[in-house]
Amino acid sequence: MRETLDQLVAEMVDKGIRFQDAQREFEKRFITRVVQQSDGNLCRAADTLGVHRNTLTRKIKELKIRPR
Repeated sequence: MRETLDQLVAEMVDKGIRFQDAQREFEKRFITRVVQQSDGNLCRAADTLGVHRNTLTRKIKELKIRPR
């Protein structure tokens, strides 16, 4: 996994993607995946992510994620 991540980071840097954009996209995809795996249960997703449910709800709004 480390090698794959290194390649992805190198590609993003080469393409001039800014850190803030990369971070936002990572958060959005990571949170979306966990929420989907939790069948839309935000309490369970928050627990999996290690954050408070209110924090997850704020991030979902901030990142414009559509939970199921």
